[in-house]
Amino acid sequence: MRLIAGTATTVAAVLSAVLLAPQPASAAVQLIGNGTFNSSASPWSAIGRTTVAAESGRLRADVKAVVANPWDAMVASPTTAPLNPGKSYTLSFDAYSTVAFKATATVQYKATPSSNQSLATGVQLTTASKRYSIPFTAATATDTAAEVTFQLGGSGATPVVRFDNVSLMETQTTRPTALYVSSESHPAAWAAANMGTSKGQAIQASIGSKPIFEWFGGWFSDITKAVDTYVGAAQAQDKLPMLVAYNIPNRDACADQSGGGAGDATGYHNWITEFAKAIGTRHAIVVLEPDAVAAAGCVTRFGKDPEDQYRMLLDATQVLRAQAPNAWVYLDAANATWIAADKMAPLLVKSGIANTRGFSVNVSNYFTTSDSETYSVAVNGYLSGTVGAKKYVIDTSRNGNGPYEDDTPGDNWCNPPGRKLGTPPVRQVNGAEYLFWVKVPGDSDGQCGISDKTAGTFDPDLAMALING
Repeated sequence: MRLIAGTATTVAAVLSAVLLAPQPASAAVQLIGNGTFNSSASPWSAIGRTTVAAESGRLRADVKAVVANPWDAMVASPTTAPLNPGKSYTLSFDAYSTVAFKATATVQYKATPSSNQSLATGVQLTTASKRYSIPFTAATATDTAAEVTFQLGGSGATPVVRFDNVSLMETQTTRPTALYVSSESHPAAWAAANMGTSKGQAIQASIGSKPIFEWFGGWFSDITKAVDTYVGAAQAQDKLPMLVAYNIPNRDACADQSGGGAGDATGYHNWITEFAKAIGTRHAIVVLEPDAVAAAGCVTRFGKDPEDQYRMLLDATQVLRAQAPNAWVYLDAANATWIAADKMAPLLVKSGIANTRGFSVNVSNYFTTSDSETYSVAVNGYLSGTVGAKKYVIDTSRNGNGPYEDDTPGDNWCNPPGRKLGTPPVRQVNGAEYLFWVKVPGDSDGQCGISDKTAGTFDPDLAMALING
């Protein structure tokens, strides 16, 4: 997906969904005492014409009669601590029903709850399990002891509804400084399964133990669940989650190794909206659509208009700003040699960089940090006269030995030999705001170079080549 000497390169993408990590002592407080229902339904209780029970690791709620009002059939659980009025929270849960209908989820104070609700929102349940992630602000009250309820009446039927992974956590007032390390990243998961080998130990020590971005696209059937689970896991450790949004139509238009994406502009708008809402008011870092600005010219291969791609990116930046206000978004600006800085800057402007914190460079590429700094400074020089200079971040995941050069530059971007891990992720005082590992070291660029794995597939031999340089 990245261009070296004018040729596009590939971003490897697909990562598995992340399981919630154990909560350390310094974690954000989980306010639901039993949201996984592994052994019992307690402290959840039935109210009105409802019964509750734990069933196969879920909460089963049976509506026992057709009732007119939503609150005539409810399940409820007290929070483990009072709410803090004026603070931001996120309620998340999985749910499905034997009958599709609109339920109501509330977070309300026990004292006169009908007039003291911090959250009361309709939730469209379906017969397939779906993740719901709902941010809200706690209302002011004299007694802030609260409960979570699901109101299940008023459907005109007697549905059986099942809930799982119910979570309620307050968004940190102070932005976390430490970056999240996922135990479910490709290298960490592979290393854990092979920890009895020297290769597994080396990959975990050099790559799996480092904070690496999680990539999100259409390979997740429930993007809300994928994003909410990952962001929630980071929040539970008071760490910053790092996400790549990678689902624009005609993705990887120049190189085709990671082709795909949403079907059209409407589909992409809906996807990025769900992605952003799943982050909600929680703190996060987002790299937006690697290559999409630089590769827009290649969509003409499919009979598409590059201007439409810029408009989709503009819309995405607006959605993220509105729906994920605490996410630091970096719109991708390709690399040091693909598009000249004076040409890139206006493309970033029309793609909505004014709505973001800044831009990213060198994602999945090999250019040195020094060359990437020089390019970023040049881009900012041209931005300064329009939207103003922006923060920028550099992907250093594979640039330890710089770019590969031989007599066939057209394939130098795709798993070239002799590359090396770069500087581990760190926030800086000068220059790039962060040096990041956006590309997952060891994930293949495609069936090319020194790997025969498809794009996004972890290749332990490729990982070891990067470790050994």
